[in-house]
Amino acid sequence: MIPKKKLICLVVFVSLWASISHCSGGWLVYHKPEFKGKVIDAETKEPIEGAVVVVIYYKENFGGPGGGYTTVVKAKETLTDKRGEFFFPSYTTLIQPLSAEDYSKFIIYKPGYDTFPARGTMLAGLGLDGIETFFSKPIGSEGELEVMIKGGFFKKVKVKFGIAELPKVKTAEEWFNAQPSTPPDIRSKELPLLFKAINEERRRHGMEEIK
Repeated sequence: MIPKKKLICLVVFVSLWASISHCSGGWLVYHKPEFKGKVIDAETKEPIEGAVVVVIYYKENFGGPGGGYTTVVKAKETLTDKRGEFFFPSYTTLIQPLSAEDYSKFIIYKPGYDTFPARGTMLAGLGLDGIETFFSKPIGSEGELEVMIKGGFFKKVKVKFGIAELPKVKTAEEWFNAQPSTPPDIRSKELPLLFKAINEERRRHGMEEIK
């Protein structure tokens, strides 16, 4: 027979679990759609083969310092093909209780080019949800997305979904400002293609490699 105190705790736990599951629907299930796109030279509009494309899946954890924090669920990378295209299949996994699905972050990089989305470009104002939408629609299809402009205002702009334009960098200073930042908890073991590309440029500019 279960002691009364333990039975009360069990009932409370089950009730709380049922309430959370009912409210959140997909509790414990993390799911993102497939992502696809095409990387082109911003000036020539020609496809860029061999660009590194990274998608990092994040989740939100509840009850931490300041009320919550995000952590990486998974990081994936690939290279663009001869047509400049890339593809990530849909991703589904289980996550622990007291956490929930959050945004996905993209890094697109090729030595000699700026990182997508480049500073000062229209797509630099896309929010994280907008980036996910940008890469989940048919490549080249047209539509509108909301971007942030100066002053913190939002504006709807016309886009061609999935088309990522990379401008070339011409000086060491431009490259230094363009090199992608990597999350502190992800290193070369998880993203060897990205780190290889970054270090290729760092060596060319006489800089120490990152690991």
